Formats: sequence, structure tokens, C-alpha cells
Amino acid sequence: MSLYPSYFNETHEIARHSARQFVTREVLPHINDWEETGTFPREIYEKAANAGLLGVGYPEELGGTGEDIFLKIAMTEEIMRSGSGGFAASLGSLDIALPPIVKWGSDDLRQRYAVPTLQGKMIAALAITEPSGGSDVAGLKTRAERVGDDYVVNGSKIYITSGIRADFYVTAVRTGGPGYAGISLLVIDRNAPGVSTGKPLRKMGWWASDTAEVFFDDVKVPASNLIGSENAGFLLIMSNFQMERLNLSIMANMTSTLALEESLRWAKEREAFGKHLGRMPIIRHKLADMATRLEASREFTYRVAARMSEGIPSLKEVSMAKNFATQVSDFVTTEAVQIFGGMGYMRESLVERLYRDNRILSIGGGTYEIMNEVIAKQLDL
Repeated sequence: MSLYPSYFNETHEIARHSARQFVTREVLPHINDWEETGTFPREIYEKAANAGLLGVGYPEELGGTGEDIFLKIAMTEEIMRSGSGGFAASLGSLDIALPPIVKWGSDDLRQRYAVPTLQGKMIAALAITEPSGGSDVAGLKTRAERVGDDYVVNGSKIYITSGIRADFYVTAVRTGGPGYAGISLLVIDRNAPGVSTGKPLRKMGWWASDTAEVFFDDVKVPASNLIGSENAGFLLIMSNFQMERLNLSIMANMTSTLALEESLRWAKEREAFGKHLGRMPIIRHKLADMATRLEASREFTYRVAARMSEGIPSLKEVSMAKNFATQVSDFVTTEAVQIFGGMGYMRESLVERLYRDNRILSIGGGTYEIMNEVIAKQLDL
């Protein structure tokens, strides 16, 4: 039975158990090596698809399980039990790239890109961020000029998750004038002439995730690869961000969960000054504070997810959830390293990786500051 029966039913828990078995069998024995090498075998995508992990939340006619936010949350939580945010992010890069195709793409795009991706046979990446812009989506400079039946794309993207080995990029391009109104979304094949990537970017955390800068040099893209209407891409991007921000909240809460679990284990096993750390009031109170903040964050995130599953507009609430969850994970991972002491600084310690991986969560999908601006606007400020 779920510890949160208001949100998770028996079906969710059966799927959670299956996902945990997959992670235990296929991921945990290898994750340390994958972290060091900066990638994991491509075959894991197909194995994950066969285990039912990739199709969660997507239409049945495309090979998915149907829309169920809490089933998706359960899967994400279990994949995060790999202890590697990079693995979770790279395996899950389809969840930020595919939704625009599924929701607003043509039937042809859905069949050519969504179906094989959900089967684990293709890898999808979302390409929005640019070297010159960061979070300034409205200021992007990658240009797509219409020439006959094609668009010709020039520009570059950076910090693209799964960018090295993606088979295609859902790419934000400028097809019109400056600002929000001139942006469109195109699906660009990795093997199209003129598409290239730089060396894998070296990062503070998320080591198991390949991250790249992607270059477009006079790339011809069929006009039929346009998602939705021309110059209407900004609204599609903003809509897509809501689920991404919810997912990042879940990742932050699971980062906190793993850090707390490791800290509790360490406090029960580690002895100093003649007794276990868990017998020392200062450590007990740290752990109590960590657990309290995590529980509040998790409950609020689930509540926001419930609103979203009912179709209730939740732009403000999901932005709050992301900011609060990442604040909590900042606190919990820092305290976990402190509780571990010198061992928390060692690469062999899981809390060391959690501390590094956590740092990106308040940046990706909209920075902490951008989220506060979104919240402020929703307060009519």
C-alpha cells in the first residue's frame, strides 16, 4: 500500500515495484562506471521501453500507457533511485522533447518520431537554450528561413541533454520578427547535412548524461517538420515547461529523499566520541529538520500534480513547487554532506554525487529567479 494513498493507487504501486526491479537489475550494478565514463549504453533505452518505463503518460495509439500524472511521477521517483540525476535526465530527455510533437505535431511527425522513441529505438532531445541567451527564450537567434518547401536553419544551441547521441532535435527557431511572436518549433534530424555537435560538455554534475552544443549550418529541414503553426512556438514551449518544472520538482524531492536515507543510515552506523551519530542531539535535530522540509515539499508537489491532472491552471503553483523543492534539496544535500563529514566529500559516497547533481535543478527548466518572476506576475504585481 502506498504511503500517499490520496495520490497513488494499487496500479501505481505495481508499476513502481516493476520500475524499481528494472533499476536494481539493469542500472545500479553499472551506474558508478557510467558516471565515470559520462554515458551509458544506448541499449538501455530499448530495455527501459520494454520494461514499460518510456511510454508512461503518452497516448496508447502511439505505444504509450495513456495519460496518468501520478504513474509518471512513480516512474520518475524509481528511476531517480539509480542515484544519478544524469542517468534520469538523459533517459528521460524524451519527456521534454516529445510532448510538443504528440500534442501539436502532424500524424506523420507522431508516427516518424514519437512511436520509435517510445519503443526506445530513437533518442529525442529538446534544443532551446542558446549560448547568448540562457533563459531568455524570446531572445533566441537561431534562424529558420523559408525557401520553397524547406526551412534553412542557421545557429547553435547549448546545454542540450542527450545532445551528442540524439537522433533528432525538437528545436526552437526564429521564423519571424524579434520577441515572442517570431518563434517556431521544428524537428531537425541529427543526420541532416549541416548538423554537428561539439565535444561532450564537462559538467559539475549529471555526469552520466551526455550534454552538448549543437550547431546548424545551412541545414535544410522540410516545412512538414514544423510543429503547430509558424510563429506560434513560444506558447508551445511555455506549455511544455509546466510538466518539465513538475518533473524537476520530483527530481529535487527524490534527491532529498536519497540524501536523507543515506544520512539516516550513516547516523545509525557511524560511531564517534563513544556513541552512534544518531544518539547525538545535534545530528538528530539536523535529520528531523531535513525530514520535515522534505515532507512539506513532497506533499506540496503532489498537490500541485493533482491540480494539473484535473486540468486546473497551475502556472503559479508549479513554479512555487519547483522553487520550494530545489530550496529543500539545496538544504538537505548540504546537511547530508556535513553529517557524513570527510566521507561526504569522497567520490565513493552517494551524497557527494547528490550534492553535485542537485545544483542544476534550480537552474534547468527556468531558473529560481525566473520562477519568482512568474509567480510575481501571477500575483498581479
